[in-house]
Amino acid sequence: MEEDTIVIDEITKKPLISEELCSGCGICTKRCPFDAVAIINLPEALEDPIHRYGQNMFELFGLPNISEGSVVGILGPNGIGKSTIIRILSGELQPNLGNYDETVTWEDIIHYFKGSQMQSYFNKLSNKELKVVHKPQMVDMLPKYVKGEVKNLLDRVDERGQMDNVMETLDIRPILNREISKLSGGELQRVAIAAAVLKDADFYYFDEPTSWLDVRQRLNAVKVIRELAEEGRSVMVIEHDLAALDAISDYVHVLYGKAGGYGVVSQMRGVRVGINAYINGFLREENVRFRKHPILFQIRPPTPEEEGEVLTEYSPLKKSFDGFKLESEEGKIYHNEIVTAFGPNGIGKTTFAKILAEVEKPDEGKIKNKVTISYKPQYLSSGFEGSVQDFLYTHAPTYGTNIFKTEILRPFSLEEIIDKQVEDLSGGELQRLAIAVTLTTQAEVYLFDEPTAFLDVEQRLIASRTIRKIVESRNAASIIVDHDIVFIDYISDRAMVFHGKPGVEGYATSPAALRDSMNRFLSDVGITFRRDKETKRPRVNKYDSFLDRKQKEIGEYYYLKDE
Repeated sequence: MEEDTIVIDEITKKPLISEELCSGCGICTKRCPFDAVAIINLPEALEDPIHRYGQNMFELFGLPNISEGSVVGILGPNGIGKSTIIRILSGELQPNLGNYDETVTWEDIIHYFKGSQMQSYFNKLSNKELKVVHKPQMVDMLPKYVKGEVKNLLDRVDERGQMDNVMETLDIRPILNREISKLSGGELQRVAIAAAVLKDADFYYFDEPTSWLDVRQRLNAVKVIRELAEEGRSVMVIEHDLAALDAISDYVHVLYGKAGGYGVVSQMRGVRVGINAYINGFLREENVRFRKHPILFQIRPPTPEEEGEVLTEYSPLKKSFDGFKLESEEGKIYHNEIVTAFGPNGIGKTTFAKILAEVEKPDEGKIKNKVTISYKPQYLSSGFEGSVQDFLYTHAPTYGTNIFKTEILRPFSLEEIIDKQVEDLSGGELQRLAIAVTLTTQAEVYLFDEPTAFLDVEQRLIASRTIRKIVESRNAASIIVDHDIVFIDYISDRAMVFHGKPGVEGYATSPAALRDSMNRFLSDVGITFRRDKETKRPRVNKYDSFLDRKQKEIGEYYYLKDE
């Protein structure tokens, strides 16, 4: 036709593909090296996008509803447009209605949404009649922009007079006089949430408020955020912990599409219906299936100790340093099992993991059967100079084999980041790479410290399936330290509970049946769970509800036996 489908952009010097002329034949995707070109087919029902970043770039279809006096949850994979939505609704990004090469005014935007609730919202936002508060995702960047002590920061932002209540609920008093630059990830998260809820605003947006937090802290965060909605304010939350999202939200929007390509906001659903639709991978009203198979939760029987083959065992362990002491009961680890460990932050879980990995030596006790351990630490460092491929060549013994491709490369979607520099990886990409490399090493015990941090729901469950498959294929075992109850329920055979006084003393129980361990742990936290009748996923009971009181009376904190 004598028209150029692919041209070189004069400014960026990068190729541009004409979307009008492209027929989707797939020739360029096969000819182009490095898998640099991908063709994505959009559903026919999609109309004009709300925002598009440029030609051949990500576009967002639809926006979530704003509901006064309610918390609206956003659920979907990474790279699908969740943070773009919050930037648009908070006024940080002006939507271009898909016209990336034209100037789009507020009048155009308001006219586009004529007759909907978003017309009034954007009208007020453009006239600066709305005050919006946005708690960002990357709280570890906070010390770069905020200096001084925690108390000074919270005093400055307290516009609602709720300082005492918020500090008490989020347990901030012990760190009031600490420098912000000296805070841990969990402490930064709690301070960031406190700073957001103390401001007096019309709309509050929270981007992943539970990362870095333990179970008790997550539920305390749920409490202070829900109090905003109970005062009649509008709240929107992006969250990957399904139990926390369930507890915090009144309604949910499911996002689907292609990471980095396009994202679609589904219609608003009740929180239970919305999460179950996501788990099933099918949106009935839109007639859209975005996952081939539903996620299945199973209630596993405990490992029969008289039948199991012991892989390793350890005597009672003790370790003391810097004013903190850890004591652990003796325990056994069996072949082909996954043991999870949970409890508050600062209680010794990471110290216990390091003792098992022989990174730390115990003051008393010993590991009786020496085993080879592959260990993924809690905090990941990206100091490696080179690409992901270089990193895999250096650290992954099986890289390049067909087994690596099928068992590691594809499940963790490493093809998408193979040419990226390790130092440029996001938190989620770095986590996927770290889990993958840990699993490539031949070992008898695979030890993971908080593997779900920065991963979306889909990636968490893919990681759990991959870990189990590799552990069972190698007749090995795995010990996983984590805070995500849904992930723990999905992956555990048995579990350990850590309790005590954070930062002072910690005590670890022997590995036991998940149900028994959860009952012990949740009775300390003071919350109860039930199982969803449709999907069997764990759900938090509302505090002091009929079911909450009933389960506490009979001592069944995790779920009733007939569920």
